[in-house]
Amino acid sequence: MATTNINIRIDDNLKKDAENLFNYLGLTMSSAITMFLRSAVNNDGIPFELKRHVPNTETLAAIEDVKNGRNLHGPFDSIDKLPEDLNA
Repeated sequence: MATTNINIRIDDNLKKDAENLFNYLGLTMSSAITMFLRSAVNNDGIPFELKRHVPNTETLAAIEDVKNGRNLHGPFDSIDKLPEDLNA
């Protein structure tokens, strides 16, 4: 089977982290990318779910509270103080 080269630009840290992971799994970067491409072709699309993470209303409100210094709790002197505060 004939092969060809693909040149891509990625973040240096991402490349290092991926190489470490693939080496641990006994793969090369090339074999891992080939596996991804084969899976994409076999699935006729990206082989995992792609979606935007949109926080719900409660989470958005909590984020705004933190940004504005509202409804903050702690620090706690002991682990026992945390549930007391949460249940108050």
